[in-house]
Amino acid sequence: MSVQVVLVHGIRTSATMWRSQLEWLAENGIAATAVDLPAHGTRMDEDFTLHEALHTIDVAVRRAAAAGPVLLVGHSMGGLLSLAYAGGEDPPPIAGIVAVSCTALPRGPALRAYRVLAGAMNSLPGRGQWLTDRVLAATLPVDTRGDFAAGGYAFDAQDAALSSLEALDLSTSLSRIRVPLWFVNGQFDQLRVNEGLFQRLAPHAELIVVPRASHLVTAMRPSVFNAVLRVATAVVDAQGRT
Repeated sequence: MSVQVVLVHGIRTSATMWRSQLEWLAENGIAATAVDLPAHGTRMDEDFTLHEALHTIDVAVRRAAAAGPVLLVGHSMGGLLSLAYAGGEDPPPIAGIVAVSCTALPRGPALRAYRVLAGAMNSLPGRGQWLTDRVLAATLPVDTRGDFAAGGYAFDAQDAALSSLEALDLSTSLSRIRVPLWFVNGQFDQLRVNEGLFQRLAPHAELIVVPRASHLVTAMRPSVFNAVLRVATAVVDAQGRT
């Protein structure tokens, strides 16, 4: 049975953020599924709830697990949700996790400040899309520049999604994870604030810091991130054959 990859996007964006990875996985004969979380992408008309977000991941994982060992990959909010899911009281059928740009506990003053900043952006003309477009144009390669926006931006879901993350008990979840785990951060990622804590809570995890990359490491340095996927899928595949 071959490795199956399940990809979980970050806040505001959608499954389209993984287009570069889906292309690379397909070229290498690795089956993959990129989900849309509630209130995002093709599900923009739904409300965001933590329960439905975790249920979405669970459905995708269990469907993939019927065909082979599952590598769960999540970015930002999707990474936090994936860690919470993987570290549940009843371990789900996953064989490895790549948690991207998410080594920060979503609580307290930092979370409140992020919500204020997001609200300020949304209050700008056009919800600040012009500013987002300028930042992406200045930092992302042409080939991946449109990936985050291709499925639409979930502006209306952002505050509800951010506030719901505070309910996650990531300290407990991380301590329960026993499968291979990789933390992947861009060198200039603002969510590296609890990197050391995450490593202490999951001491078997590998930390990979990608030079000259920001929070959007999957699109900024796609070839480097895809190399991480090559390693992770190889480890999961070898583990499944022993």
